[in-house]
Amino acid sequence: MPHRKPKNEATKRLVVLGGAHAGKAGAVWLVGAGPGDPELLTLKALKLLEAADVVVHDGLVSDEILDLAPASARRISVAKRKSRHSYAQDEINRMLVAFAQEGLKVVRLKGGDPFIFGRGGEELEACREAGVDCFVVPGVTAALAAGAGAGAPLTHRGAAQAVTFVTGHAAAGGEPDLDWRSLAKANQTVVIYMGVSTAAGIAARLMEAGRVGATPALVVENASRPDERRILTTLAGLPGAAEAIAGPALLIVGEAMALANCTNPALSREGGNSSGLSGNLSIGPRLRGNERRTK
Repeated sequence: MPHRKPKNEATKRLVVLGGAHAGKAGAVWLVGAGPGDPELLTLKALKLLEAADVVVHDGLVSDEILDLAPASARRISVAKRKSRHSYAQDEINRMLVAFAQEGLKVVRLKGGDPFIFGRGGEELEACREAGVDCFVVPGVTAALAAGAGAGAPLTHRGAAQAVTFVTGHAAAGGEPDLDWRSLAKANQTVVIYMGVSTAAGIAARLMEAGRVGATPALVVENASRPDERRILTTLAGLPGAAEAIAGPALLIVGEAMALANCTNPALSREGGNSSGLSGNLSIGPRLRGNERRTK
């Protein structure tokens, strides 16, 4: 387990930079790095990385993306893995402010999108309170990459009229306090971030609220990365599928997930199919895309 330094030590180490940029106006950019594939990085994110003095990055940001920053840029990992945090959130906030006040161009590089379960709002507030300019650059969130890669649309005419992103764990640990009755309604897609460890409880709550256990569900591990893995299952089979997951993953529940392609051995190895469902399933008599009924 990484040993975190006391706050006073971290603060001293981060604030004193030698004054090389003293007098210049610094700023913070909260930049979405996307789900992992460097080709899904936005052009704006690339330009900011290339001009950065400091890159404060999540642990899930790939080396290929980090290498786009100048060799002279200082890189600081603030990785958070469940209960193992290299820095507390308030330490990260102070770090960003301190670097910007030294006149540096600070890129806070976050996996996915800064404002989708990325705590970007807290960092934005900290910068505003300190009088530091802060800008936000959106990124491709993992749910979009997972659905696109599997060929499973998050919204689909006749099968998914809505999509909802939820977190799979509460701030204090355990299951989140969600509107289960609303999430249990049919013909919608529910995407659960950070829900692998609570998959059993989430599945149980949804079924107790009325969601059918046979509803298709897709688990995507390491979306968009070379080691991506997909498991097509059902809501009832979701806990078992989650047990086969070791890396960061999304749980996606909804009728449209029946369209997911999990037939590529490179993308569905080992964990396989835990439910008996096969990829490219029909979603029944519902119309697809722009199809029209013919008389």
